[in-house]
Amino acid sequence: METGKPVLLSGGNPQIPKGFGEGPVQAYIAAMPGWKQDVGRALDGLITAALPGVGKAVKWNSPLYGMQEGLWFLSFHCMTRYIKVAFFRGTELRPMPPVGSRQPLVRYLHIGPDGAFDEAQFTGWVRQASRLPGERM
Repeated sequence: METGKPVLLSGGNPQIPKGFGEGPVQAYIAAMPGWKQDVGRALDGLITAALPGVGKAVKWNSPLYGMQEGLWFLSFHCMTRYIKVAFFRGTELRPMPPVGSRQPLVRYLHIGPDGAFDEAQFTGWVRQASRLPGERM
């Protein structure tokens, strides 16, 4: 039975078609389940407020943010128990985001069901990350 709603993949991550611009990102956020939707709105709002004109896309069922076409500095993804925010050159941010990665430059911020995170620190990381070379994805 077709409901018109995106399929939720493992962890509740919405399956959204690849696309560029505000529309696909807002479709992804609208499809995020439960408490994750509020966090997605908060993340997108903070990024957009810090960087008016930031580029947006959805690829690999995750929103991407960048300052140059085709180059991205941040993404987020719904996991079962948290939202994983990826800073693609996170090892260059000060202070570094708290969670390491198998990829040498990537650092993560995990946001749990209480939705709590340091918005001022996050905004600082976003501004720093936006000035670093982006990653092609």
